[in-house]
Amino acid sequence: MPLLDLRELVQFEPSADNTTETIINGVRFNLTALEHFNYTLYSNKTISNNSKCYLIFDNFRPHMFSNGSWVNATTCYIPYYGIRTRGATSIAFGVLFGVSIMFTLMNLRKHGRLHLREDKRFRVVGRRWQWYWMLFVAACGMISTLTGVDVDRYYLQQIPIILQGFFFMLMIPGALAMVWEGTRHWGSWQERQIVDADPYGMPQDDRRAKVEFWLPLVFYLFAWLNFFMVIPRSWTPIQKQNTPEQIQDMARPAATNIRGKVGAIFAACAWFVIVYSLHHSLRHYKPRERGFFNKINAFCRDCPTKLFINIILLAIRIAYGIASAWFWDLTILNDDVTVGWPFGLGYGPILLIIIVFEIAGLVDENEDKILIQQRIARGRIHDAELNITKKPSWWSRNIGDRFASDESRLRNMTTEVGGGRPTTRNISQTIEMGNMNIRNRSRSRPPEDPFRDESPPAGRGEGIGALRAPLGPSRLNSDAASTRTGDTALTGQTLTPQGTNLEAVPQQRIRSMLDV
Repeated sequence: MPLLDLRELVQFEPSADNTTETIINGVRFNLTALEHFNYTLYSNKTISNNSKCYLIFDNFRPHMFSNGSWVNATTCYIPYYGIRTRGATSIAFGVLFGVSIMFTLMNLRKHGRLHLREDKRFRVVGRRWQWYWMLFVAACGMISTLTGVDVDRYYLQQIPIILQGFFFMLMIPGALAMVWEGTRHWGSWQERQIVDADPYGMPQDDRRAKVEFWLPLVFYLFAWLNFFMVIPRSWTPIQKQNTPEQIQDMARPAATNIRGKVGAIFAACAWFVIVYSLHHSLRHYKPRERGFFNKINAFCRDCPTKLFINIILLAIRIAYGIASAWFWDLTILNDDVTVGWPFGLGYGPILLIIIVFEIAGLVDENEDKILIQQRIARGRIHDAELNITKKPSWWSRNIGDRFASDESRLRNMTTEVGGGRPTTRNISQTIEMGNMNIRNRSRSRPPEDPFRDESPPAGRGEGIGALRAPLGPSRLNSDAASTRTGDTALTGQTLTPQGTNLEAVPQQRIRSMLDV
């Protein structure tokens, strides 16, 4: 801040014509009323009584009555100056944080989508948490940087510097969480590929599984301790930076208190948990090598580049947090801080972490799709080992019933039990004992024994059939009707061999199922 904002006490000078009045910026004030309400004039052209502060220079010409009320007064906490280095840099970083939210949503949609059935052992939310935390960090970064514009513009510091510092500190546990989730999920993804190839290759009750159970709890313990030590504290003294005495007695002790120092140490502990988690995943899910140089080569080969870079960037951010907790000249809570410290070592590493994750997310493929490709590749290898040749593409085409696919066969089967013309046509073609005339099923039949052998038709009776009694007219007509369906379909009537119309025969009431 310029020297104009560093205010010192200025004595009221009585006017030449009246010792009970004073003239400030061309306006007369009653000295008795000013002293009664404890108003003091400062060198930065403000007048204040610690509860109210008004500008009193240039075009700001307020007037106070004897009862303490003011007219045409302008508070000291307004945007008065233009945007300077801190404000311009805040705008640039705020825009970058806002743009990153769009790419984070794209990657969340890409990598969070399911293409396989969700497994209880590997929940889909596990691969989404990284992107959730990135959205949180980007939102905090955007709010913090955009409020930094008013830190430059305000005549006296007030709520903007508190908001910028609050969300700046809130980004630390969020950045820890997003790098942690990326590291933890990478190990889970390696385990998932192994389990998909060999379901019994990774038991869930060994030492490895127990370590992976406790690591998230330990990490989030340190992350939440950092949150509770840094965030819930008194932020009001931070804005008291109008005089050297206020800075020395109020703002500086509040910014470098013991809570901030302990919270920075807890953040460093959470970072070490992330490093151990990466070491644990490389040890159990990648081939082990012997020898110092072989281990270095294996680390360079197996360690993901995105995680290695982001862990280094996060270490820079944690180191700056520790330094700013001890040194007032480095912290963003100082309104006169050199812009390079908080933006180069505070916002910069976190923004680079987000960019690295965004690029990696756009390049990498969805994990479910990768598993599908791996299963297809393993299936081809197994088919080659068993000498199984895959059928050509034309094999499954629907060329007749012989080459019909399973879906086509099922569709053909369902048409037989449905309705409409296809069903009628299929039923009429597949009746085992010929077509049945449904119209004549209700005709009466004589009460003869239905299990008795029938005699041959008229004109063909010989042998045993000739000795039997002649059939009654109802039986004759019924048998003739069932054997001459074709004539019925053509004429609409059923005739007996003698030409008698069956409609003239009286119907008989059915007494039992034997008559049907």
